Amino acid sequence: MNATRRWLPAYLLLALIWGFSFYLIMIGLESFTPVGVAFLRIVFGMVTMLIVSVVTRTPLPPRWSWKYLFVAAIVMNTVPWIMFGFGETRVSSALAGIINGATPLMTLLAILTAFPEERPTRQRILGLLVGFVGVLVVIGIWNGMSSSSLIGVLALLVAITCYGISFPYVRRHLSGSREHSGDPTRQPISSIALATGLLIMATIQTAPIVVITGVTDAPVTSSSFLALLALGVLGSGIAYVLNFRVIELSDATTASTVTYLTPLVAVIVGAVLLQEKISWHEPVGAVLIVIGAATAQGLIGRARQRTR
Repeated sequence: MNATRRWLPAYLLLALIWGFSFYLIMIGLESFTPVGVAFLRIVFGMVTMLIVSVVTRTPLPPRWSWKYLFVAAIVMNTVPWIMFGFGETRVSSALAGIINGATPLMTLLAILTAFPEERPTRQRILGLLVGFVGVLVVIGIWNGMSSSSLIGVLALLVAITCYGISFPYVRRHLSGSREHSGDPTRQPISSIALATGLLIMATIQTAPIVVITGVTDAPVTSSSFLALLALGVLGSGIAYVLNFRVIELSDATTASTVTYLTPLVAVIVGAVLLQEKISWHEPVGAVLIVIGAATAQGLIGRARQRTR
């Protein structure tokens, strides 16, 4: 119990921050373009992580890592954050948060593809199938979809697919073991340095895009600016630190389960603060996604064993 008390506050705060992110994106879109939302989020997050690096005396990533960081930033920050902004111009923040809950399923698919030693067990296949059904239930596939909503959902699916690719990529080339990298002399990069390097590269990638597309499409209001400031400082900066704190005090598996709480926060925030209408099938589908992801990760089986 005492051990749980050490990481639980950071865990709950992390779920709250990431759950609120979809609301903050929606508020930011009142003044900024989807690319502008992503760019400012990245810049504010980068500045936050640079300050954290200075305070903790964490050096920047080593020279050899920057080419891998460039690729990782594309699939972990640049593309998914632009896609989430674009998607939320067509669907609700609650739906975006629910679909984001399928990220562990996409990650598992990518891991099974990238790491041959990770065998597709019966339990993992079952979990993936249940989660896939959950996604179909969330979007209400039986009702049909307008072209605008369909494009928005597809953008969100592109975003979480990028997330799914990014985790095994980072594991293999940046934060994983020496055996995974293929170089026995290479040391894994610290978590803070990794987060800082990713945001630096994402800033470099998105800056030319906003020069062409622009940052705003309406007068900038204080609420939209503050929303993006909070999204960057908290969602893209402090959240990294909290996530690493939970991993340090518990384990990576426990930290990964925070993804199951963020859709709940997103739905509540969307309904209360944005008056978004929540259809019955969205929370039902969200439950199926959580069950599928937990089954695929083996969490349900371990929970049963603990209760015996």
